[in-house]
Amino acid sequence: MDYRFSLDFKVRDYECDLQGVVNNAVYQNYLEHTRHEFLLAEGIDFAALARQGIHLVVTRAEIDYRFPLRSGDRFRVCLNVEQSSRIRFSFHQDIYRLPDDRLILNAVVTGTAMNEQGRPMVPKELMGLIGNTGKQEL
Repeated sequence: MDYRFSLDFKVRDYECDLQGVVNNAVYQNYLEHTRHEFLLAEGIDFAALARQGIHLVVTRAEIDYRFPLRSGDRFRVCLNVEQSSRIRFSFHQDIYRLPDDRLILNAVVTGTAMNEQGRPMVPKELMGLIGNTGKQEL
């Protein structure tokens, strides 16, 4: 599959649970960090938006765990983004272990932006980004 963005990581010891595998909640940190780095790479600063009163929020996270990562494993988080409704966007994210490209998980993380009045919206910066994917589903 072709992805719009990817980011490589290495599992740290403290991210593992008593079973010696990455704790399921830690995967959400990997996914979030990748989304933030993607936005930065596209010229959208998450923190700067927040200072302007535009808050990007997750409204839904669907994760299918396929295979565990262990301490020291290297892996890649890949993503694509699309507009999923008039006010929502969805990040389709997959994690692969390196170097064998074993699928670790699939996720769809849906979000929106909230303005200073707490109303959902899609800021023009993000609309331009989503509009470039060719996958809008309004």
